[in-house]
Amino acid sequence: MNSDLSRRTMIGVIGVTALPPVVMPGAAVPWPPAEGPSTPKICLGISPGADEAGMRRVKQIGVDLVLMGGPRIPWEEAEIRARMESLKAGGLTLCNMMISGFPNTLYGRPGRDEEIDKVRQSILAAARAGLPVVEYNFYAHRLVEGYYEETGRAGAGMTAFDYDRVRDLPQLPSEGVHSLEEMWSNITYFLKAVVPVAQESGVRLALHPNDPPAPLSRGSAQIMGTVQGWKRLIEIVPSPSNGITFDCGVTREMGEDPVEVCRYFGTRDRINHVHFRNVRVRKPYEKYTEVFLDEGQVDMFAVMQELVRQKYPRAIYPEHPRALDADRERPNFKPFYPGGGGYAGEVYNVAYTKAMLQAALSS
Repeated sequence: MNSDLSRRTMIGVIGVTALPPVVMPGAAVPWPPAEGPSTPKICLGISPGADEAGMRRVKQIGVDLVLMGGPRIPWEEAEIRARMESLKAGGLTLCNMMISGFPNTLYGRPGRDEEIDKVRQSILAAARAGLPVVEYNFYAHRLVEGYYEETGRAGAGMTAFDYDRVRDLPQLPSEGVHSLEEMWSNITYFLKAVVPVAQESGVRLALHPNDPPAPLSRGSAQIMGTVQGWKRLIEIVPSPSNGITFDCGVTREMGEDPVEVCRYFGTRDRINHVHFRNVRVRKPYEKYTEVFLDEGQVDMFAVMQELVRQKYPRAIYPEHPRALDADRERPNFKPFYPGGGGYAGEVYNVAYTKAMLQAALSS
């Protein structure tokens, strides 16, 4: 054999084997698909001060991110760090805290400037502690009185809403009645004061839509009860720090296409948190039932595909678990909503959402 030819052949073989594998079109992708900095991440709610067992239950079902309600304002950096360190010891990362406690701001009353200053202090404390997202609501009133339980498959609990049950409820003296433009004026005042602080400190604010999105809530209008309102919100102070919690269930409750709405806000980098749930709507805004993720009118896989396509990098919360017997049979079980569930329902939600995420990442 020609020795020069043999050497050249061997070098060629070595060179080919050193090249990385080429994935041909249509070939299988690595499994499981990897989550990373530019992919969605599943999260669950957890109580402040959760014990080791509570944190382990979250980790056992493949969830690493958690959210919770925040302390009284103004938040302190030390307290946020303590919460984060406690969760870290259990292998969990705090990704979002809900801020509240500013009623004078909601209603445009004297004392709102002091409240807003506490919110600004809280945002700065969150930034110093490394908390990336602060979520909030801006309801004059939340019409939870319209919720009731329906029975789903095999007796599972569903959460239904009917506006006819509550459309004539009187105002509450502590809240009063507030027009749409009054509420827009109040939130404009709030956003112009807090968004610059959030943007400068690298914190993203996420306003949750009005849910239920009924036309009036004990006489008060709802600024986040329409997609048009969501669009108006993000233009008040143009900034990624002035974003929304995109809820595909609420989107369908309003009769809108969740994929189109997700694309509108996602392409503008204004989705700062995601709620992942399904509904069956009988009349937009007024009559619907929250159901299992696999049986409603929202194409959950299409929503997940859109989030993956956008490279949405933050948390997805599969919330509002349905009531299963495994939860109902537990001692002292108390659902948060009529027809709502507990840990068993969350296990189902996470498993379904994880499947949607892995399928979207591999498609």
